[in-house]
Amino acid sequence: MAKKIRLDKLLGHMGCGSRSEIKKWAKIGLIQVNGRVIKDSGLQVDPDADEVLLDGEQIRYREFVYIMLNKPQGVISATEDIRERTVIDLLPEELRHFEPFPVGRLDKDTEGLLLLTNDGKLAHELLSPKKHVPKTYVATVRGRVDSKDGEAFQQGVELDDGYMTKPAHLVIRGHEEQSDGTVHSFIELTITEGKFHQVKRMFESVGKQVIYLKRIRMGELELDSALKLGQWRECTEEELTLLQRQQQ
Repeated sequence: MAKKIRLDKLLGHMGCGSRSEIKKWAKIGLIQVNGRVIKDSGLQVDPDADEVLLDGEQIRYREFVYIMLNKPQGVISATEDIRERTVIDLLPEELRHFEPFPVGRLDKDTEGLLLLTNDGKLAHELLSPKKHVPKTYVATVRGRVDSKDGEAFQQGVELDDGYMTKPAHLVIRGHEEQSDGTVHSFIELTITEGKFHQVKRMFESVGKQVIYLKRIRMGELELDSALKLGQWRECTEEELTLLQRQQQ
């Protein structure tokens, strides 16, 4: 049986207005369902099958939103904060009214891929420790990262609080000597857990310091290289399929 919802709830969920505004619009004949003017804003409608028009504009209902964001530095992974700018502040009002939230978090000074959604079930699956969803980062590290570090990460390293990390895969992309004689290493690291400041603390455990960090992949979802820092777009159908595979 098709799931029906109140007309005013459908329009309100889509950000069209408050319940009192929608009631007023219905009374003056601005709402149509399947070609008929509807004066009762409490009418039960099928969001998948019924055609709903508000002042001549078709309103297409959807329950969930899935947003890919290229998070810039200086923005926190939260829905609200009285002092800091949040990732939600980067979204337009027509998406904010869906009340999306970040799936997991990136540190304030970390850039890159962040998924925002109001689909709690999907978020839970992506964040569940039982799923071991891989997350891949690129980083610039102060110090010469070598194969010994890769072997240590593969075995698991002990963090400053005594926690032993799960196996992680390190790829060394190159090295660059600086004018002061220090060496910067360019790496890619894939982990399957998300402890606080984990990537930074893993490198600290082998005597090195992360000075730039960016997430480029989460599960099978990859950051769109066309998205500039601070830009977002809704996930494609193909990307949504990749995300939903994590629930299986």
